[in-house]
Amino acid sequence: MDTTPIVIDGAAVVMLDRTRREFTGHVVVEGNRIVAVGTGPASAYDGARVIDGRGCLVTPGFVNTHQHLYQWVTRGLAADSPLFGWLTTLYPVWAGIEDEAVHVAAQAALAQLARTGCTTASDHHYLFPRDGKDLLEAEILAADQVGMRFHPARGSMDLGQKDGGLPPDSVVEDRDEILAATEHAINRWHDPSPGSMLQIVVAPCSPFSVTGELMRDAAVLARRKGVRMHTHLAETTDESDYCREHFGSTPLEYVADLGWTGSDVWFAHGIHFSDAEISRLGASGTGVAHCPSSNARLGAGIARVADLRAAGSPVGLGVDGAASNEAGSLVEELRHALLFARARGGPEALDVRAALEMATLDGARILGREHEIGSLEVGKLADLALWRLDTLAHAGIPDPVAALVLGTPPPLELLLINGRPVVEHDTVLTVDETSLALQVAKVQRHLLAKAG
Repeated sequence: MDTTPIVIDGAAVVMLDRTRREFTGHVVVEGNRIVAVGTGPASAYDGARVIDGRGCLVTPGFVNTHQHLYQWVTRGLAADSPLFGWLTTLYPVWAGIEDEAVHVAAQAALAQLARTGCTTASDHHYLFPRDGKDLLEAEILAADQVGMRFHPARGSMDLGQKDGGLPPDSVVEDRDEILAATEHAINRWHDPSPGSMLQIVVAPCSPFSVTGELMRDAAVLARRKGVRMHTHLAETTDESDYCREHFGSTPLEYVADLGWTGSDVWFAHGIHFSDAEISRLGASGTGVAHCPSSNARLGAGIARVADLRAAGSPVGLGVDGAASNEAGSLVEELRHALLFARARGGPEALDVRAALEMATLDGARILGREHEIGSLEVGKLADLALWRLDTLAHAGIPDPVAALVLGTPPPLELLLINGRPVVEHDTVLTVDETSLALQVAKVQRHLLAKAG
């Protein structure tokens, strides 16, 4: 790793530390750590690369708490369908996915995340066709190439159509095979050490694609191995109806009885929770990945973000699968989270700084990394974004946080992940974006032809 110090000078700084300090000043990085943050000019550092931060805002890097990277090569399909119809349209296409397609999709989706301020990403990969080869390895290698701090969730489905589930039988796995493969992934890839770039999550897909036995056994496995747990929950009213019909309970009641609440658990979406359930989530510290753009794209509803946060549940942001959020832009989720919360709960339901916290500190807390990322503090990992706010789109907005959250996505001047420049001047440095775009189009054509 290049150990040349990087000094960002003269920028607006939002630390998001305990005192929530904001000022015009500097941030200094050496290696993969932040070594100085303060007001005014930085001290001299021998041989440092100095970046003029005037007209810019520096924030902690964003944390994406829910996505399906493989879907980047199936964007734009079932554009006007609700969730269950969308899934049944796409499952036959996804059934043909294999390692090369996943690798290309993951590179592209992660590069787009980087271009939109993301430094840590969790991906929920639950689709493992029998002839697809090692799909988890394919996306892990892609994350390494892009330079993203990565928390891949080894997902799974064992409830196919013949047994009353939604997915085709061709894409489900045997429960014992799933548990063995998940434990193997943890043993092979999970790195719990300080500064880790790669940590595995245990993640059965959803109540309508996974048996209760797998949910229970997966929770036992995750806690035995000391890793976190993730699944979809309470995304649509169809899911609520399914759980009432099959289990005689709400989605949360069902999974809670299987061991799926606690500070080591987070759910994707969490739209359809009652008041009592929100209190239960808050009391247990169970997290929620809020995916406002995807939820709106599929007409699933609007999560009660303000109520969840007030109850004590950490709420992070996610772009969700690219086939239900073709933009894949994490910075856009800040604005959508704020606007949708206000549309639901009034003008004071969520403020601009709360939206920024969801994208940073709260996401870090959900992944168990709040002691290392999510704020700009001395000793924390050097994951940060420098946003240019002096162009026509943002010039004249006096509050830089309001400019970032309420304005159009600003140019990204610099993105550091683990102290390494990954984006500069709105361009990803670690992959060839033009070549990658051509590969994405080629893979999609192949998948659609294969599906017939």
